[in-house]
Amino acid sequence: MARLSIIIVNYNVRYFLEQCLHSVRHAAQGLDVEVIVVDNASADDSLEMLGRSFPEVKLIANAENTGFSKANNQGIHMAAGEYILLLNPDTLVAEDSFKTTLAFMDTHPECGALGVRMLDGSGHFLPESKRGLPTPAVALYKMTGLALLFPNSRTFGRYHLRYLNEHQTHEVDVLSGAFMMLRKEALNKAGLLDEQFFMYGEDIDLSYRIQKAGYINVYFAGTEILHYKGESTKKRSANYVKVFYNAMILFARKHYSGGSAGLFSLFIILAVYVRALTALAYRTFSRIWQPIADFLMIYGGFWGITRYWELNNKFVRAYYPPEYFFAHLPAYILIILSFVWLSGGYDKPANWKRLLRGTLAGSLVVFSLYAFLPKDMQFSRAILGLGCLWAHAAVVLWRVAAQTFTASKFNPSERSAERWLLVGSAAECARIRQLMVQAHAGHEPVGSYAIKGQNDADQLRTLAKITEASTLVFALQDVSVKRLLAMMYALTGSGLRFKTVPAQSDFIIGSVSKDQPGTWYAAQQGYRLAQPYFRRKKRTLDILLALACLPCSPLLLLRTAGRKMLHQAGAVLAGKRTWTGYPPNQSGLPPIAPPVFNLADAYLELEAHPDWQQLLFERYAMEYEASRDIQALWDVLRHHKATRP
Repeated sequence: MARLSIIIVNYNVRYFLEQCLHSVRHAAQGLDVEVIVVDNASADDSLEMLGRSFPEVKLIANAENTGFSKANNQGIHMAAGEYILLLNPDTLVAEDSFKTTLAFMDTHPECGALGVRMLDGSGHFLPESKRGLPTPAVALYKMTGLALLFPNSRTFGRYHLRYLNEHQTHEVDVLSGAFMMLRKEALNKAGLLDEQFFMYGEDIDLSYRIQKAGYINVYFAGTEILHYKGESTKKRSANYVKVFYNAMILFARKHYSGGSAGLFSLFIILAVYVRALTALAYRTFSRIWQPIADFLMIYGGFWGITRYWELNNKFVRAYYPPEYFFAHLPAYILIILSFVWLSGGYDKPANWKRLLRGTLAGSLVVFSLYAFLPKDMQFSRAILGLGCLWAHAAVVLWRVAAQTFTASKFNPSERSAERWLLVGSAAECARIRQLMVQAHAGHEPVGSYAIKGQNDADQLRTLAKITEASTLVFALQDVSVKRLLAMMYALTGSGLRFKTVPAQSDFIIGSVSKDQPGTWYAAQQGYRLAQPYFRRKKRTLDILLALACLPCSPLLLLRTAGRKMLHQAGAVLAGKRTWTGYPPNQSGLPPIAPPVFNLADAYLELEAHPDWQQLLFERYAMEYEASRDIQALWDVLRHHKATRP
């Protein structure tokens, strides 16, 4: 029997999983440990990576996403350990994490489950490391904001138990499923994870049942882990709100009876609607506020130019009709902003080259369309020209002005705003620089620092100020996880961001906060189809060609491929298919919608050469241009070739 069985459920986070397993391998040295990975039908190359880099790992490969609870139960059934550790893939465990937690469990037989101190990707303590039971009163305090206003109150702050010192070990009610060490004996008495909880809430339910089985749950402050979070937990999405609070309702109905369950459910339902509406409003506003600001700035400029022209130029018409202000000007501005969007002007980080490229292209289109308007609708070329010049300047000027009042930065060039300070040996820092080039990360390495073991955090703080670095990138081959966590915690409040590079890995990984998706850079990001600008170009072409199918239907009906185009036009228009590309789940390539026509359909000689097909797909993803899609479609139609499904 193994001492410890570690179960990790993976779903499309290969870059996190690889780093996690490296840390597990180091922490397990000298211990009798088995590692079980349950993969929930990941579409990335997680399985290939496991077979190549971690042959010692026991793998359960599901054909579908079974959910977190069921996948963990699969691992528990296979586990032979005296203790079971449920561990998230987006974690890094310190080198002493297993030794110290096992020692504590051995000397505290009353402890049925144990959690540890967790830090997020910015070095901040994660309050969900220790939680209270979500009773109706606790839920009310959290949903009404009283818990936020009085976090250290023993009455209002029971959800995250903030009044308990994070650096001291305590008995608590609820532990996080990101790192939950379970005594197998206690698990047998309490039962496995409840598979009614597809995602979220299963750790609360299990923690409660561990207590009901006669054991205690312990928050153990003797070690710590890094928990990036955010990759599958997008807390501002309406879907997250629905899934999380439905899990809370399920918990209430399962464990509370009578009026308590009904009251709890009422609180939850109200919270679902409030949080869902808030999430929807936030996501909508975050997407449209910049285009709205651009529209208002440009419209105000056009209006001012028109009024000035009326008063100071005797050769212009004396009156501009309402349709000029309420139809023509908005139409001109929307055309300009459409091209700003297509050029990537609203991608992050913003920069003036993409903005001005979009306003220039949009202005040229506006002038071209203006020439075809009837004479009575051609109000003034001079106003149109001056207005377009204003649009060219306004989109940049207001962003520069806004920088004075906000923490956000406007990037005046194609260079990224981030400056990276690399932490590690000279060899690893050189490798990271090469990775940055291969990944087209766009960030600037401004120096390197070799760990000395004393006052590293203070020296990094000073060096970051000297180099104006915004991000520290740690080479985990040279920096222990324990040392990394200590430095991150010491540097909280410095404004610095943190990223890590596992040994022998092609990934640069980081996370801004616990509520945002983790970020990563890899050679894959050198592909154009991994960039929003080129993905948008491909999607725009798909829509235009789908709309063109109907007027071209007489010609398309003459071809087998043409008839297929007519049949699939609706799916392409809805975004469920793309006209041409490579099949889904191509290892290492950016994901795209299933293609109507496989790229290889245009090349008869590729049928017998799968390796040549892979080369074609890689070049297509790396060098994508809309002309490649048009040429591939033309070749398929011209060859009159039957296509594969």
